[in-house]
Amino acid sequence: MSSKKTVGIVGARGHTGAELIRLIARHPHLELAFVSSRELAGQKVSDHIAGFAGDLRYENLSHDQVGGKGADAVILALPNGKAAELVAAIDAQAPDTVVVDLSADYRFDEHWYYGLPELTRQKYAGEKRISNPGCYATAMQLAIAPLRDRLAGPPQCFGVSGYSGAGTSPSDKNNTELLRDNLMPYALTDHMHEREVSRQLRVPVEFMPHVAPHFRGITMTVNLWLQQAMKIDEVRALYRERYAAEPLIHILDEAPWVSRIAGRHGVEIGGFTLAPGGKRLVVVATLDNLLKGAATQAMQNLNLAFGFDEFTAIPENPEQV
Repeated sequence: MSSKKTVGIVGARGHTGAELIRLIARHPHLELAFVSSRELAGQKVSDHIAGFAGDLRYENLSHDQVGGKGADAVILALPNGKAAELVAAIDAQAPDTVVVDLSADYRFDEHWYYGLPELTRQKYAGEKRISNPGCYATAMQLAIAPLRDRLAGPPQCFGVSGYSGAGTSPSDKNNTELLRDNLMPYALTDHMHEREVSRQLRVPVEFMPHVAPHFRGITMTVNLWLQQAMKIDEVRALYRERYAAEPLIHILDEAPWVSRIAGRHGVEIGGFTLAPGGKRLVVVATLDNLLKGAATQAMQNLNLAFGFDEFTAIPENPEQV
């Protein structure tokens, strides 16, 4: 009998589901128990995921069937608003199952652990219900957190995402014809990630999201007003000290480029620029929305829940996606 922990994925057809399959497949202590996808039911996972070995096939599972599978963990990679019935089925049949929800459905629920490990791992107390942060929200929080207690007003966050962030269901935001030579603004006030970050950091945040023609990666440019003037060397030192022990966060002097973060599992923060007077700072953060913005972070949370090293199966080198 295998001593590995078993993991099921619901919503495995999407971009994030594919990344999760790759990460779990390379994990020495995890194995896939099932992958649920209505559209791909019956097809072999190896026919869709390069490098995946084995005969596992996609299944079209009902909520009760997911709950009855008996997996040690279930990852929900579904659109917003789809998780509640699945969670209820798991609660009823297998309450000890670790559930990691990648949607926004439980990010505002105080009974769920909010899993942005670099900022919240000290609060983890063995919870089996874990809400994975949003991709934009991850970039915003990591860019703002080191200066959170020095702010003089709401941070203004200008975010640009590749169209993979819009998922696989057809929409204007993943229509490559509409996006060609274009930058598409949307939900410019009261975006869910704006409310998510404001709740988690306990400061009001203003967020303006946009979709660009590239496939993956987020650029987050954040404008911060400070209570007291700072020098640029102080700012850089503050960020480097805050994230010195975090292997997935890299502090740069220059502004990071989204083209350099695509396919990588970490976050780059840099481009620190102070306006005259030293009280207005602009900082730029980039991450891959499918990895650190979703699948990589889910893997960190699974590792934490099972007591493994947090970074098990997360490649260090960019080419090891």
